[in-house]
Amino acid sequence: MRSSNRDLPVHPYLLLTVSILAVAVSSIMIKSSATPPSVAGMYRLFITVCILLPFVPWTSIRTLSLSLKEWIIVLSAGAALGLHFLFWMESLSYTSVASSLVILTLQPFFVMVGAYFLFKERITVRITLCMLTAIAGSVVIAWGDIGVSRQALIGDGLSLLGTIAISLYLLAGQRVSRRIPANLYSVIVFAVGGTVMLIYSAVRHYPLIGYAPSDWVYFVLLAVIPTVFGHFIFNLLLRSIGATAVSVGVIGEPVLATILAYFILGEALGGSQLTGGVLTLLGMGTYFWLKASRKSHSLRA
Repeated sequence: MRSSNRDLPVHPYLLLTVSILAVAVSSIMIKSSATPPSVAGMYRLFITVCILLPFVPWTSIRTLSLSLKEWIIVLSAGAALGLHFLFWMESLSYTSVASSLVILTLQPFFVMVGAYFLFKERITVRITLCMLTAIAGSVVIAWGDIGVSRQALIGDGLSLLGTIAISLYLLAGQRVSRRIPANLYSVIVFAVGGTVMLIYSAVRHYPLIGYAPSDWVYFVLLAVIPTVFGHFIFNLLLRSIGATAVSVGVIGEPVLATILAYFILGEALGGSQLTGGVLTLLGMGTYFWLKASRKSHSLRA
């Protein structure tokens, strides 16, 4: 089911590391801005579309032969991405970076279950234990920050909805990854996702224009760093390593985001964050080692 890694400029795990670093920056940027999250997310995706358009292989469109069902999957993926950004970015208005991201780490389980039913991917005990270790680390990171207030519960609920949405997005992307170029796919889903947030912003009567130059710099940075170097790379990797591996890599985001939040936002970083970070990285590292060992064994066989 996977394409050759020769289609990628560098090793997929190196690209995954770059993308995780990129998306980890987004939560810090969002927390640092007073711009309505849906407006920031809308411009984030629309600007990304403008950046990617010159790199779309338009000649491939003539040979593109997606069925109606596959087009529905692509458009649904875009809607799911828009909902993910909407829910997750809004969650940061109610809770801290660490608390929101710990919910996001449940994503691999949603994706793993979906991949089992959709793509018949094997679920082994060792891989499950690796995921549990990594997720346990994320829980430890945010343990001191998890609250029971009404505001914290709202934030956690929004983050959970965003996690479900991004899981559906990754699974849909893997489903059509062999049928449509990643550049073209990304332009379509980013445009659809941006439209979802445009509609939401219009319904909420958020201003769409009149923002300061610093806000537009913020929109562009959101487009370039966590979207082009983050989510676009995720789309590139879906064909080669699959949605489950991409989602496991995303577990590392809380570790990086919590460290960045400590230096940039002044959020607390104590023993629990350090212990949790080690657990998360241990679980992730073992998972990818098992994946690499299995692939090496299959090639020798």
